[in-house]
Amino acid sequence: MKKLTIVLIALIALCLPVFAGGSSESAAAAEDTNTIKVGLICIGDENDQGYTYNFIRGRDEATQMLAEDGINVEWRTIYNIGEDASCIDANIEAAEEGCQIIINNSYGFEPYMLEVVDDYPEIEFISCTNCASWNDGRANTHNAFANIYEGRYIAGVVAGMKLQQLIDEGQIAPEEAVIGYVGAYSFAEVISGFTSYFLGARSVCPSVTMKVMFVGSWSDATAESDAALALIDEGCIMISQHSDNTTPATAAQSRGAFHTGYNNDMTGIAPDASLIGTRIDWGIYFYEAIKAYAEGREIPQDWCYGMGEGAVVMTPLNEAIAAPGTAEKVAEVEAALADGSLEVFDTSTFTVGGQTLTHAFALDTDGDFTADSEEAVYDGAFHESEFQSAPYFTVQIDGIEWLNSAY
Repeated sequence: MKKLTIVLIALIALCLPVFAGGSSESAAAAEDTNTIKVGLICIGDENDQGYTYNFIRGRDEATQMLAEDGINVEWRTIYNIGEDASCIDANIEAAEEGCQIIINNSYGFEPYMLEVVDDYPEIEFISCTNCASWNDGRANTHNAFANIYEGRYIAGVVAGMKLQQLIDEGQIAPEEAVIGYVGAYSFAEVISGFTSYFLGARSVCPSVTMKVMFVGSWSDATAESDAALALIDEGCIMISQHSDNTTPATAAQSRGAFHTGYNNDMTGIAPDASLIGTRIDWGIYFYEAIKAYAEGREIPQDWCYGMGEGAVVMTPLNEAIAAPGTAEKVAEVEAALADGSLEVFDTSTFTVGGQTLTHAFALDTDGDFTADSEEAVYDGAFHESEFQSAPYFTVQIDGIEWLNSAY
């Protein structure tokens, strides 16, 4: 079990958020197989074609894999729950309906989930993308995440290759290689993601810079579009996002900019703009957690896999608009990430205020420095998600400009 939350010496950030009312799906149960009832509480629904859609895809993938192992799953999926007391009601509803495992899919759900868990000690509660349940002293609470920063790094490489192509062809000057990033909140998960994306882009396009605009919401289609358009007005010719909807992609297409996505393949709605995307394959985790429960084994307290285990995947490359050689480069970087020869947060590749990052300290659960603080920076790299599954990289590195205040 991982025991400490990491935070950077330069900037301590809370690992923050993501959340969602009612639908149910069941897998047909055969008499000679094991059936597990699982609740899935979602911040949105599959119509967002992004964040919640990706969870639904993972649900259905896991259901099929488990059925092949003789384990049937009856799902109670509750959609469109807010980061508020309605999340308490949703967890109680799932518990009272007999769910043996209850999965909360948004960061902001965790505090509300934790208000319910002690009343149902026989039920396993899982909080995805969170950072408190694994060390709260309860046996029936769990966290899960994946090393999505690896996929974002690769998406950045794809973006950087396109920008370098435009430079090489004389379509833009080197200083015009500017990325615009639509971020939900200025907390660790988002900062880790856009930093890794930027580092991937700069590894193939040395002149690239980035501007970030936060929208203060995980899922606000209009705000995400407005932010993307504002970034384009600021001179950004490549748009990426850590937000739940497809509107940054369509905004980029409407203005002749390029785009890389998150949670889903967005090339279908922005074929002239969207190059590639990355997502977590939640089916990998759902399969492992539910199978463990069905076999009487413990569900991991703090699960975190990456590209090497298939938990982080790339969406198809839009080769019609990608720079020549991109597919080969993606394969090269994927292999390096999978075998550990490439460190995303190699401290020789970025600076903070002109200085190399050399230290990062752990905090205890009260937010105080401890005498036995873990050091996240060692062997020339910042080691993200090693001490807990949820990201904790929160430094503002040189080359990235935040255009609005933190949320």
